[in-house]
Amino acid sequence: MDLTIVGSGVVGRSVADLASDYGHRVTAMADSSSAAVDPDGLDVAAVLDRKEAEGAVGTADPEAALEADYDVLVEATPTTLGDAQPGFGHVKAALERDRHVVLANKGPVAERYADVMALAAESDGEVRFEATVGGAIPVLSTIEDYGPGKISAARGILNGTANFILSRMAAEGLGYEHVLAEAQDLGVAEADPSFDVEGTDAALKCVIVANVLSQGAREYTLDDAIVEGIEDIPPSALELAQEDGRTIRLIGEVSGGEVRVGPRLVPRDSDLAPDGTRNIVQLETENAGRLNVSGRGAGGPETATAVLADVGRLE
Repeated sequence: MDLTIVGSGVVGRSVADLASDYGHRVTAMADSSSAAVDPDGLDVAAVLDRKEAEGAVGTADPEAALEADYDVLVEATPTTLGDAQPGFGHVKAALERDRHVVLANKGPVAERYADVMALAAESDGEVRFEATVGGAIPVLSTIEDYGPGKISAARGILNGTANFILSRMAAEGLGYEHVLAEAQDLGVAEADPSFDVEGTDAALKCVIVANVLSQGAREYTLDDAIVEGIEDIPPSALELAQEDGRTIRLIGEVSGGEVRVGPRLVPRDSDLAPDGTRNIVQLETENAGRLNVSGRGAGGPETATAVLADVGRLE
């Protein structure tokens, strides 16, 4: 498959770097200010080196990547809220050309799910978005394979930054600000960690799951989620929980038509109490009980594997 990759952050670069390992060719790549296009296939290493050295992937206008000849558009620009632009516009442009779309960007399917599905219904192209929920964890494909109508609820840990902070606070008795600084030094947390620690990132992922489970009966957006973050949790709360054999984790849940994200008390030996950046999702199924899927929920190569798995499903 020939790929156009829009977005040259960690995920976009990782998709470009790994595409050939999966038997695909990158024919165009764009960042916010430039594009590189070659219908015979880009020299990905040279494009990424140029991005590193000069801050741009090429000399063409970014629109050239959307206008190039490709089979699949990989949308890996940063997630935005509200109108989900420019990601939604990229999706629209590809589907109107009857091209497939694979999303790493959560915005279009968290904030404009109905619009995306309507465009897909009128196109010969398909939209897939495994990478928007749980990084390398096959959450959405598991739901798809099992059948959304046979799953009554989903819950889990869907943000590695928040989980790292809470597990470090519990293990070492350290305060939130101290552990946040440590996470930033390690590259686990962004310089502006608000999306993660306020619960927004986990909520967006839960909203996407809710949209998939609803099968078009209702559209969910971030406005429909009840969200609480972890910034105000003191070490003493974790200490008290530990004395009772429990701990605190940021849990997202989709159940009974509601989307909720917030700190919850869970048993210390529970599946919902992994340490570090590990993610887990539990699916409550009609006939098979509870299914657990877990693994690395973020990272460039990890998320790129989910993107490329979706590309493979389109072949």
